[in-house]
Amino acid sequence: MISERRPTEVSGSSAASKEFCWNLSQGLHAAAQPLSILRAGLGNPRLGEMSHEKIRKLASISAIEVERVCTLFHYLQQLVKIESIEPELIATPILPLLAHAAEGVDLLFRQSGLSLKTTEPDHGQPVLINLSRTLEVLSSVLLIAHAVSHPGDTVELIAACDSSSAAVRVVIRNLNAHIAELKADASLGMSLAAANMRSQRGTLTWSLQPFAVEIVCPDAATRRPL
Repeated sequence: MISERRPTEVSGSSAASKEFCWNLSQGLHAAAQPLSILRAGLGNPRLGEMSHEKIRKLASISAIEVERVCTLFHYLQQLVKIESIEPELIATPILPLLAHAAEGVDLLFRQSGLSLKTTEPDHGQPVLINLSRTLEVLSSVLLIAHAVSHPGDTVELIAACDSSSAAVRVVIRNLNAHIAELKADASLGMSLAAANMRSQRGTLTWSLQPFAVEIVCPDAATRRPL
């Protein structure tokens, strides 16, 4: 597991480089564990002497660890993509995007005995974002919220227009979920989501006591692409 870490808004290439290197290091560290398990199991010199039952058990364990490695490797690929390709930012209505993200996880939540409660303003102002990257962020955070929740919990998706800071704030939280630390894949996924928002000049911060994530998207009316 990786301890909680709240990313801060970076300024300058040096700070951005340090943030990228930290995230990359965490991803490599996380991948080392399942790889070590695979090496220990498949590299056993007495593998040929194992019973069929033990081999089936080893294969089952190995499949899980391979899936973990694939997930972490995908996160690292996405991290490199985020840092190396500048996204195109366009004025986008926020409310349909939130609805789309909620619909994408609705069945999963219901099957797990979770409620997803959405609270939105009557009229959502356009935000200056990259549509695909922001949808990735929303979907990823909702899936992490699902992973840290238990049957009967309610996950809230709250959007509010903040006129004082010319931004739209989106909060995803579960007030019943108090977590000591995130698992490695969830922590890396959160860092990836934060990097995705920074690439769009937005921010993402989180806390674990209780679980809450705040995403800030700049208002398109006052923030223009460089």
